[in-house]
Amino acid sequence: MTIELKQASKAIRGITHIKPTSLVLEIGHFNVLLGQTGSGKTSLIKLMAGLDPLASGQIFMDGQDVSRLSTQKRNISLVHQFFVNYPHMSVYDNIASPLRVAGMAKSEIQGRVEEAADILQLRPMLARRPQELSGGQQQRCALARAIAKESRAVFLDEPLANLDYKLREELREQLPELFAGRGAVVVYATSEPEEALLLGGKTALMDDGHVTQFGPTAEIYRQPENLTAARVFSDPPINAAEIVKTGTKARLKTGVTWEMTGKSANLSDGVYTVAIRPHHVTPVAETSNDVILKGKVLVTELSGSESSAHFQMGEDGWVSLAHGVHPYKVGAFHTFFMDASKAFYFGPDGRLVA
Repeated sequence: MTIELKQASKAIRGITHIKPTSLVLEIGHFNVLLGQTGSGKTSLIKLMAGLDPLASGQIFMDGQDVSRLSTQKRNISLVHQFFVNYPHMSVYDNIASPLRVAGMAKSEIQGRVEEAADILQLRPMLARRPQELSGGQQQRCALARAIAKESRAVFLDEPLANLDYKLREELREQLPELFAGRGAVVVYATSEPEEALLLGGKTALMDDGHVTQFGPTAEIYRQPENLTAARVFSDPPINAAEIVKTGTKARLKTGVTWEMTGKSANLSDGVYTVAIRPHHVTPVAETSNDVILKGKVLVTELSGSESSAHFQMGEDGWVSLAHGVHPYKVGAFHTFFMDASKAFYFGPDGRLVA
């Protein structure tokens, strides 16, 4: 089973929401759509699900052109970030609803519902109404409905966004297992790079209605093809600043310099953009070759076991992310250390060059 988009696009009242997109999504792994709010993830899912019409191009499911087929005829399941269940129905009836619409025998419906309920730990709650469930249990009910339907494609549109941290972590770990071996193409939309990395599989990076890069998740994290892709796949935001390369030296506008090594040392002299993820800019030196940066701390944040600091250095805003608690003082100048060996270099056109 595959979903293939061939130059598929979407426009509403003359405004383009999805630019012509060609993509092949397969079974056996999660296919993640990663991008910020408004990047086009939900719009692309609605196109594939048949909820919105194509402006141009085609969509194929397992070789069949479904571009003009209704959502029902595409045999898909869709789980939203909001808990979409029928409030007047029991959990059992919510899970069974698409099977009844399909005219399935009562005995088969019962078997599928109970199997899905067992997988999602919902059997003790089958007689309850959705409003009697917690948020996590309501989302489990929606997931159970998708599993019981045994669709050709399952679209998960930020399904964990409205759950608390503990429930998100728990369900995130379970999801790949829940859909493993079911023969469906699973498409998962998220705005969180960490979530994409945890789910693995393949990721399509989205920006402004356009897929900027698609491939194995870990591979595109390590090797973004362009600066836009690097920015999409970084939270907190990736640090990016203009440098001038002369010989084997890189120089920021602030005058900070460092020796370039490896492939970057062989670049032609000129102007480039250096980009480095926040966890490679730390308040404590980690190697003897770290580049010293000094900037004014603007914002600090403590999240679990990590500390982040947003600081201004010349015209550019930078971010540091480090393990542990660090005594930053907002408004004061602080020294940071950049591991330049982890930097990406992009040319004037935004393409990765080293």
